[in-house]
Amino acid sequence: MKVNWRFEAETIQRPLWRQPIWRQLALLIGIALLPFAPGSLAETRELLGAGDTIRVTVFQNPDLTTEARISEQGTIAFPLLGEIALAGQRPVDAGARIADQLRRGRLITNAQVNVSVVQLRSRQVSVLGQVVRPGRYALDDTSSRLVDILAVAGGISPTGDDIVVVTGTRDGKTTRQEIDVPAMYRTGNVSRNIELQNGDTVFVQRAPVFYIYGEVQRSGAYRLEPATSVMNALSLGGGLTVRGTSRGVRIHRKMSDGTIQKLDANLTDAVQANDVIYIRESLF
Repeated sequence: MKVNWRFEAETIQRPLWRQPIWRQLALLIGIALLPFAPGSLAETRELLGAGDTIRVTVFQNPDLTTEARISEQGTIAFPLLGEIALAGQRPVDAGARIADQLRRGRLITNAQVNVSVVQLRSRQVSVLGQVVRPGRYALDDTSSRLVDILAVAGGISPTGDDIVVVTGTRDGKTTRQEIDVPAMYRTGNVSRNIELQNGDTVFVQRAPVFYIYGEVQRSGAYRLEPATSVMNALSLGGGLTVRGTSRGVRIHRKMSDGTIQKLDANLTDAVQANDVIYIRESLF
């Protein structure tokens, strides 16, 4: 059969919309299937570790298909081979190791093995403090950023602070970052929505509070919001009672050396964490 190579070359070089319909469909289908090519998902994963669940398939040997969880010792039990260590390897390297052992044992000639990740559990972070569901959570390709993990943990509880502390190890050095989560969305700058790594700890401390008592409608402890003034504090307490006065407000404030100072305050003065505001009774 004689092929007109010049015609074929000209056809390939044409723009897509000028190609024959069968070639357009073939190209579009090929592009659509690229993200699902075998091994593409596995290549994006990090090293396998204890707790990960994997699926092992051997070409033309469906009876050897195995789905197993990597043990704490970093191994899985595989038919014909017994225990085989896979922790610390990429999925593609793990497949090559199993194939090599099948060939060396003369069990399968030209063995072709594929290892895919079913569930990634070896990469985990700890979420502690004032969140709805504290605990350890797995990182994967879709939930590895700070906000994603906070959402999985149920979010910050009403008693939690806006500032989230993330500690971990980067390049062999211990790191500590303080991240104001609400500020990211108020400003539109989400660059601080960092990508977490295995072993990181996310800690949400209790939000700072102040106390107000005396001649107010609702005395007690209240969350301290940024730029809270004495007037704001008084409104949170429900306002003055019929016997209360806004003159002569006193603040009991703990200083850095541990001593307590009693300060005369104006309504516009800023309130600090752990301040105790006392509203006096009117003498007239």
